[in-house]
Amino acid sequence: MKFFTAIAALVAVAVANAQTSPTFTDCSTGSTDMTVTGLTLTPYPLCAGGQVCAIVTGTLTSSVTSPAGLSITGKYLGRVVYTDAVDLCTVLGESGYPCPIDTTVTSVEACVDIKPTAPVGIPVSLTLLATNGNGNVLFCQVATVTAAAC
Repeated sequence: MKFFTAIAALVAVAVANAQTSPTFTDCSTGSTDMTVTGLTLTPYPLCAGGQVCAIVTGTLTSSVTSPAGLSITGKYLGRVVYTDAVDLCTVLGESGYPCPIDTTVTSVEACVDIKPTAPVGIPVSLTLLATNGNGNVLFCQVATVTAAAC
């Protein structure tokens, strides 16, 4: 009986410690080629040196074309503590969404590597700025995230 009580306690702790993806908000300062209605990170918390996938849902007003880019910036106490930039069409293509992406597509997934130097255990303001191949901003989203040493 003690064994089952111990297992139940471990499951309860695991559920209590499970974290969900943070809530992202729009940080764009002008018009964009995509209205984001949802952005989810998995796994969460992020693992420094691991990989994270973002599922983005929304409405495109222009097709996503090459050379689209994604700029990733993390700030802690107003100081930049993390930066990265990736070719958005490359990471989208690796997830089965090759550019050009038509305006009828409403959800995509892209995975990127997290640098092993990512700060762990601190709340970082993470900004994701996606630019389209036509030079327009696709979207800008920001959330407070925490990375772990996994």
